[in-house]
Amino acid sequence: MIAERLSDVRLDEIEIRGAITVDHTPYGLFPRRLPEWARAQIPDAFMVQTSAESAGIRLAFRTTATVIELDVRARRMTPDAESPLPPSTYELTSGREVVGRSHAAAGSRYVFSFDRPEGMVIDGPASTVRFTGLDGDALDLELWLPYTDAVEVLALRADAPVERPRDAQRTRWLHHGSSISHGYRADFTTGTWPVVAALAAGADLTNVAFSGNAMLDPFTARTMRDAAADLISLKVGINLVNGDVMRRRAFLPAVHGFIDTIRDGHPDTPIVVVSPIWCEPAERAAGPTIQDPTKAFEWSVAGGTRDEVAQGKLSLASIREDLREIVATRAVADPELRYVDGLDLYGPDAAARMPLPDNLHPGPDAQRHIGERFAELVLTPFTNHTT
Repeated sequence: MIAERLSDVRLDEIEIRGAITVDHTPYGLFPRRLPEWARAQIPDAFMVQTSAESAGIRLAFRTTATVIELDVRARRMTPDAESPLPPSTYELTSGREVVGRSHAAAGSRYVFSFDRPEGMVIDGPASTVRFTGLDGDALDLELWLPYTDAVEVLALRADAPVERPRDAQRTRWLHHGSSISHGYRADFTTGTWPVVAALAAGADLTNVAFSGNAMLDPFTARTMRDAAADLISLKVGINLVNGDVMRRRAFLPAVHGFIDTIRDGHPDTPIVVVSPIWCEPAERAAGPTIQDPTKAFEWSVAGGTRDEVAQGKLSLASIREDLREIVATRAVADPELRYVDGLDLYGPDAAARMPLPDNLHPGPDAQRHIGERFAELVLTPFTNHTT
């Protein structure tokens, strides 16, 4: 048996998609979903890691290779320094199809828990991700980094020449949301709902969704203001209830201000405001959401009451009403602003078929369902209209 010969690929011969910026390090490239100035404004240790994770980031190139190797230095969040890290999944797609998967455990870890939120980095070794058995046809490929990991790309090798992909005129879709949009509890990156939707509609995704941190942060709005986009979507609400961080008095102008900032850079770009999907404990009761102390497993319940919503706290139902009204009012002067009800993506009927495994986050089946629905309701009609 003759071992294949792999040649190094210059990293400037590939394209990095889904990143807001790419940091050049002493060892390689670190794709980022927030620019450096915004990272300096991150308010907590949890977001330091989640915003560094590679949700929606992929390497794009064209090749006839049958074997591809990628060296990475990856960092994954873990509650302690000793627990084994689960394998992280890297995927290859061609067009809208997954053509390869490979697994590698992250060598570094980010030690964090909400009980001990120090955010300590423990550096570890690099990892090699290997894809074999590719058919050798000339293909434009996208190599998706795991949404669970912060990934520094060190080297790429292949057994055939690699070049930049052909130019493809695809809708540039810029999305912001919470852990649901980041992908928490999805089985693979291509199973996170924004990637499901992007692949179904043939859109070019940039996903600035941050677990636990869809908080209407001004630095996120300014990041989106400055990013290229043909279509923008904002999925707003669940984290504001989770953390009980706002009252209605602050929420209403914060939504207006977030949209105003994006409009400064995108005066005519279509913006879709998406309200929360169904989450029974927070539908009518106020936040924060807390873990049920009677259960030994993750199970979220409301920490507030319905009466508190009447006093100005937020629930998912009240947020839907307010977002619908905000969009209706603004759309008189801004016809490129649209509202999508999150219950049309995942409502009580879908929840009965695909219940949330922790009473808060969609599982893999619901992630795919949400992505398919978003493609059907938003992305596919938009791409068909603009092509």
